[in-house]
Order: sequence, then structure tokens, then C-alpha cells
Amino acid sequence: MEGVLINSEPPEHRTATKTPPELLKVIEAPHMFPQWWDWKWQMKNRITSIELLRKLLHLTPKELEGTKRSKGRLAMAITPYFFRLMDRKDPACPIRKQTIPRIEEFSVSAHELIDPCSEDEHQPVHGIVHRYPDRVLLMVTDLCATYCRYCTRKRMVGSERSPLTREDFERAMDYIKANRSIRDVLISGGDPLILSTERLEYYIKRLRTIEHIEIIRIGTRIPVTLPMRIDAHLVNMLKRYHPVYMSIHFSHPKEITPEVRKSCTLLADAGIPLGSQTVLLKGINDTPAVMKKLMHELLKIRVRPYYIYQCDLAMGTAHFRTPVSTGIDIIEKLRGHTTGYAVPTFVIDAPGGGGKIPVGPVYMISQAEGKVILRNYENRIFEYNYL
Repeated sequence: MEGVLINSEPPEHRTATKTPPELLKVIEAPHMFPQWWDWKWQMKNRITSIELLRKLLHLTPKELEGTKRSKGRLAMAITPYFFRLMDRKDPACPIRKQTIPRIEEFSVSAHELIDPCSEDEHQPVHGIVHRYPDRVLLMVTDLCATYCRYCTRKRMVGSERSPLTREDFERAMDYIKANRSIRDVLISGGDPLILSTERLEYYIKRLRTIEHIEIIRIGTRIPVTLPMRIDAHLVNMLKRYHPVYMSIHFSHPKEITPEVRKSCTLLADAGIPLGSQTVLLKGINDTPAVMKKLMHELLKIRVRPYYIYQCDLAMGTAHFRTPVSTGIDIIEKLRGHTTGYAVPTFVIDAPGGGGKIPVGPVYMISQAEGKVILRNYENRIFEYNYL
């Protein structure tokens, strides 16, 4: 049983032959087709070919050329559910811009890197990234339901096979056991929720046997791109291994649908604290109004805004990046203008493995012995004497 769980991908994850007219009918009227709610059907029927995509919408020249050239790692894959959220008449649609390749992906700027956060240099054993003193990243798959075109791990994501053999996982376990300073494990990939519930439980259950592991976190975008995956079987399994936290990747208010609300409700009701991670993306969410709307919608579904990331220097992502000042301005327009729960931390994940560095507006104007001069969100000036 362990060999099956660790070494093989369930057959339902393999791409099935598509019949475009039938798929289009299902996309147009999902309430008429029970299979729409089956996450395995969604995976089998992901949109992965340019031929199918052209039958579903009219591609712009940049999209057409980008999709033709998108092969191998991070080739296009979009679940029918997530595709249905797309405006098929508007190339500027935020869902469309995140998921359909564009020719700009094949222009690499001078500062872009294959491994922008130097994760490969911080892998003491295969599958483990150890960049911070008390926590590690455990990468259990390179498969995602839908591939985001700005992915920071495009060097490793998308081959659609398990990167961990049983031997690799045992070496990862040995490393964690031997380093008692590790109290927190983040399970990521790829997207770990794309694995079978049994396989995911195998990993979590084994981690829970390590005495010094206090919390387990899961990094995922599945509740957004494949919300039907969040079912009672999965949630009941996760409840057995608390404290379990979940960081969910949201990009735009359009992603928060009734299906996503249901998936997050199931998770939150199971006692799983939910946090959001959002990449700042040019033309998608780079205005204070869009970002504030997203943060407010997240709080309504019990997802706490956690991080906004400056887009990493992954190769071929320059067309997604904004100036750092854009993110600082967004935080300035949030702080004090809405509830503090809706204000995430804006961070840059420093190239070379420096980790997440918070950046934001400067509110302390000056300091001297015993006092500081501060400004508030209204630009009013205050003196605070603390001696």
C-alpha cells in the first residue's frame, strides 16, 4: 500500500481524450451535467491543447503564439470550472490573463532567474527546502489543477508525475526527525490537494509521528481552481491531524464564487485556519480598489488576508511585474481605510534565498531619545514620548 501511495499517480489524474462539442455543452450549462461536480472529471477534462482552446474561444495573436510555444514544463492546463469563469470575449479578463500562455512568456529579462528564491540551493535532501530556522517546505508533487503563468516554480512544476519516491520521502522524514529545531512543515508542490486523500493522509500522518512538529500547513490553489475537490472525505481526514493550517492562493475577486465559498466554509467549519496569499500582478490586481475588494471578499468567507507578494523574478514573468511602489501604495490605501484584518503584509521574496522581506509605507518620520515622530493614515503628524 505504501508503495502505491508514494510512487504512483492515480490514473484519474491522467489526461483523457476530449470531445470539444460535449465539453463546451457542459461548460455552458454545468447544472445540467452531474459530472461537473466530480473533481476527477474536472482533472480528466482539463483544457491542455491549442486545438481545444481555439474551439472554446477566439485567441488573440499573442495568446495564439504563446500557446503554440507552451510545451513541456508549465504547459497550459485549465480546469473546465476555472475556464468557465473566464470572459471569452475580453483578453484583459483577469482569469484569462493568469491561465492562457502569451508570447511575452518567452522574453526573458536580464534579472530573471530559473530558481528565483534559490530553493534548489537550500535542499538538504530531495523534496525538502530549508531556508528558515524553525520550518521547512516539503514538496510532494509538481502537479497543479490549473497552471498559473507567473508560477515561481515553473522550473519544476508541470511534468505531472510524483517528484518523491518512497526512498526520497523517507530521507525527508529522517532529515526532519534529526533537526529538532523544525517545528513547522509546509506541504506544497505543485499543489498537494491534487493528490488522493489517502496519499495526502499518508504524508500528514507520518509527519504527526515526529514529536517536535507542532503545526502542519498546506499551500494550495485548489479551493480556487477546483473547489469541488474540497469534500467531506478530505475535510474529515484533515480534522484528525490538527493543528492544520491552510494558505490559499487568491488573485482576484472574480475567483470568489459560490463554489469557492462552499469549499472554504467546509474547511473553516472543520477548524482549519485559512489564510490568503496573493501575487501582485500587472493589469490583474494592481489597483487599490481591486485589492481592497478581494481582501473584503476573503474575510466574508473566513479567509484571513496574509501576504501580498511582489511577483518573483521567475523567467518570462516581466509582463506580470509591477513597480514595488505599486504594492506599497496598495497597502497605504488599505491601512486605516479598512479593518486591520483586511490588511495583509506586502513582501518581496528576496532573490538568492533571502526569504520574505516586508516592505510598506513608512509611518515613523523620525526618532530621538525618548520620542518618535509618526504620521497616521490621514497624514496627520503625532509625537509619541515613551520615557
